[in-house]
Amino acid sequence: MSTGPNAISKKGQKRKNPSTASIASVSSPQQIKKRKIIDVDQDHNLSTLPTNNTNMSGFQRRKATVLNAPPGAASSGPVVANTLNKKKVLKIKPFDIQPMVSPTFEQDTWNVLKKAVVCIFNTEGFNMSSEELYKCVTDMCLHNLASNLFSKLKAECVEHVKSLQQQLINRTPEPLAYLRLVAGTWNRFIGEMDILRSIFLYLDRTFVMNTPTLGYTSLWDMGLNLFRAHVAETPEIEQKIVQGLLHLIKQERDGESIDRAVVQQLIRMLVTLQLYTAFFESKFIEETVGYYREEGKLLMNERNVEEYLLHIENRLKQETDRCKSFLPQQTKRALIQALEQQLIAAHSKDVLAKGFDHMMSGSEGRPSDLSRLYSLLKMVDGMDDLKASFCEYIKKNGLAIVNDVERDKTMVQDVLEFKSKIDNIFETSFQKNEQLKFSIKSSFESFLNSRQNKPAELIAKFIDSKLRSGNKGQSEEELDRSLDNAIVLFRFINGKDMFEAFYKKDLAKRLLLNRSASTDAEKQMIGKLKTECGSVFTNKLEGMFKDVDISHDLMNGFKKSQAVKKMDSNMDLNVTVITTGYWPSYNPEPVNLPLPIAQLQDVFKEFYLEKHTGRLLKWQNSLGQCTLRAELERGKKELQVSVYQAVTLLLFNDKQQYTYDEIQTLTGIVPDELKRTLQSLSVSKVKVLKKSVKGVAIDVGHDVFSLNDKFEHPLFRIRINNVQMEETKEEQENTEESVFVDRQYQIDACVVRIMKARKTLPHQQLMAELLHQLRFPCKGSEIKKRIESLLDREYIERVTGGSDANCTYKYVA
Repeated sequence: MSTGPNAISKKGQKRKNPSTASIASVSSPQQIKKRKIIDVDQDHNLSTLPTNNTNMSGFQRRKATVLNAPPGAASSGPVVANTLNKKKVLKIKPFDIQPMVSPTFEQDTWNVLKKAVVCIFNTEGFNMSSEELYKCVTDMCLHNLASNLFSKLKAECVEHVKSLQQQLINRTPEPLAYLRLVAGTWNRFIGEMDILRSIFLYLDRTFVMNTPTLGYTSLWDMGLNLFRAHVAETPEIEQKIVQGLLHLIKQERDGESIDRAVVQQLIRMLVTLQLYTAFFESKFIEETVGYYREEGKLLMNERNVEEYLLHIENRLKQETDRCKSFLPQQTKRALIQALEQQLIAAHSKDVLAKGFDHMMSGSEGRPSDLSRLYSLLKMVDGMDDLKASFCEYIKKNGLAIVNDVERDKTMVQDVLEFKSKIDNIFETSFQKNEQLKFSIKSSFESFLNSRQNKPAELIAKFIDSKLRSGNKGQSEEELDRSLDNAIVLFRFINGKDMFEAFYKKDLAKRLLLNRSASTDAEKQMIGKLKTECGSVFTNKLEGMFKDVDISHDLMNGFKKSQAVKKMDSNMDLNVTVITTGYWPSYNPEPVNLPLPIAQLQDVFKEFYLEKHTGRLLKWQNSLGQCTLRAELERGKKELQVSVYQAVTLLLFNDKQQYTYDEIQTLTGIVPDELKRTLQSLSVSKVKVLKKSVKGVAIDVGHDVFSLNDKFEHPLFRIRINNVQMEETKEEQENTEESVFVDRQYQIDACVVRIMKARKTLPHQQLMAELLHQLRFPCKGSEIKKRIESLLDREYIERVTGGSDANCTYKYVA
């Protein structure tokens, strides 16, 4: 194909014939790339081609003349007009003589295309437009020369990539310079292939894409395959690329600044050539594993745990950013896993052993560090290690509180504060993880039940301190919160029957001595216990409140009775009648009551037995309270005292002073109780009496007591508290013993219930069933005693085996 005598020269001279299409020379492949070419989907109708194209064959010009002729115009070819139905239809018949293609057409056309291809590969300009080159390609394809054209084009591409290979092999600069050279070579090559694809587009679409046997899906695919086979897969080049990339990434990990653009271009090149996974990714992950393995060992020795965890967090951010910047998404998971395994999983036990207690120290711990620890361990399934350390910490610190006898007075409050701290960390740092939630429960149960019975007793006393009337300075919300916290600890203890015994004992004192802060709060607490343990557990506690209510109605009736009116007494008597089965057992203490009080008690007894025949009343004077009106030298006062204090004070209406022996004889109070009574009246804050011997202790042989003439107090109504005697070990043992008696009955009932259902059962299985069903801590020796008792009473019998461990029991109906 020629350009004609008037075509623009390479230096840019204009044609003289304005009607002839001009062809601009192209100075570079980039300029050719920007020129508009024929669209792939455009129909190549000859009617759209210029009629004065001197490069057309005679046959093509003939067709163009016919198609461009106006209606009715004469044509030079054999055209027949059919006017049927007044419609003109043109029919084109072939020439009698078939047009012949020039014998040198293929070679001449390829020479033109080859020159253009060479210029593109050499980044040189050429004097043909991309449209003309495209037409050359089209002509060859239309003349069934597509296969030859493809082979020639491929040969040129092979030669070109081989030259690129030699250029890269012979160059051995430092890593960064070499990577830049490879990146530049790659960018130029894909630019060249892009231009070739536009010029040979007709070949690409009509031949290459439709011929699977070629082994390529397109010319672009061919170019990539050739570059991969002759350049990228060359061992010398591949090794330099991979090692260079790994070197740059290591430099960046070490804190140096690198040319990320070069790394990004080469990674994309490997991905495009489908070499990334085979050539680079595995080596990159292997290098990452080694890098972080060494770093983890080094930093674990040099830094504390908090700094180490912060470093890991920063490394994760860096690697994530690296993936976003120049690594494929497919690498992210493997890369992060390599980091997690080497920095977290490999050192998780050392991190917990070295720093967990320190992070948990203090009143609130270190929430941010613990949160970071939790997040990192969660990435590597390290919950089991964290759970173990968490449990160990709770048990260790919990045991330190519970087993310290000196901290018994504050044990419950200390455990509650510890529980609050653990809950805070659980919610804020450990994201309410269910596994750790169970660990908290099991750990608290473990250390609270390590000291049998005592925690249950102290929890009951803690609740008593909150519900007593002397406990001021707390709102209803604070009281309710304290009770809820106590219920939380109550859930953890196994000896709930022990708690019930001490709680019932303290509740009785609050009700009988009018020391309850709020009846509503008391009933609310009973409701909480009922929700936790059921109505059977609170049956006796509710019965105590029922007795108080019934006694209130009973006293209203008594005060209106004729017996009281006949006495015409200036004393007011209030009696609480308690049911033995509901209340703790009390031993009546002897006391010589003043005659008016004793007579009034007898009147009430007759009144009560008239209404309830067959019952027996026993007076518990040790639990009684009195209000005395005292006319002292410095004014009148009302003294709220116990029965023992009242009996002692009333003696001084008859005499100014008494010795200890005289008071003991006249009152009949037991010595220990009398000493505490006299101490409360003479050496406490409210000194109504004076004692002759200085000191707090009562000197039985020498002390003489008299009314305090100088007694004064700003209040009119004064409560004189009795000296609180610490609960003796014997009293505690009595309370515990009563619980143990109840437990024996429960063990007996449980054994019978199991054996009645199973009929026969080996000893070991029976023991396992009992330990599972019993709701209180129980020793094996205690269970064996109850089994022996049932054997003696013939509820069960041994059927096989001699020793307990091997025998089998049978239920006796």
